[in-house]
Amino acid sequence: MLPLFKSHYSIGKSILTLDEPSETLDTDDGATSIFSLCQSEGLKEVCLVEDSPAGFLQARKVSMSHDIHLVFGLRLKIQSTVITDGANGVHKIILFALNDNGIKLLNKIYSRTYSGGHSISSYKMIEDHWDESSLMLAVPFYDSFLYENSFSFSSCIPNFNFTSPIFFLEQNNLPTDFILRDVVKNFANESGFDTFEAKSIYYHLRSDVEAFQTYKCLCNRNMGRKSTLSKPNLDGFGSKEFSFESWLENK
Repeated sequence: MLPLFKSHYSIGKSILTLDEPSETLDTDDGATSIFSLCQSEGLKEVCLVEDSPAGFLQARKVSMSHDIHLVFGLRLKIQSTVITDGANGVHKIILFALNDNGIKLLNKIYSRTYSGGHSISSYKMIEDHWDESSLMLAVPFYDSFLYENSFSFSSCIPNFNFTSPIFFLEQNNLPTDFILRDVVKNFANESGFDTFEAKSIYYHLRSDVEAFQTYKCLCNRNMGRKSTLSKPNLDGFGSKEFSFESWLENK
């Protein structure tokens, strides 16, 4: 089962960071370095999925200094190829860099996506920058076009004419997981695409979930939409299993 780490850039209890293992505050009140977790379990490869390329240089520096192979992925919002009435067609994909040229392409794609105040990419723009030897497209288990179509009454239509994506499968004890797994497996099998067991990891221990929830409430504050622990306004946040501890038990 492939662990998909997500780092955070604000220090807080049990938030995963890209710090040097020696700089990690391994206490009840400190953050935890992703690389510290890798060292503790003898992992020689780390798969980092981020919403921007900002953390890549730090991640590469630390991973190289500790002989850990870094696989970097960029998660993007993307618009459907066809928009139907009443649906915005927005979902997410992950682009993985396979080499140095792949990192350059991720930077170009990210810059193009966010230029002019936009934050949503398009399949046409991805295809214009595509290099099969440098990039790999993955469909995340959550927030994908299949997830949106199944649970949000959307009509997301992707375009995979330029590549063969892989589809991630996860199991995190959410009520919708078993339904979504069947949807993903059926679509991948019918389309001739591969599936891969994965695990999204946002914090260290299951007991860290409340601290992570507090962190997300602070980051997701909006005008007129007050977030509290009793009403965090975090869609789909209903499990303690997005932890490194859970991955260790089920790997």
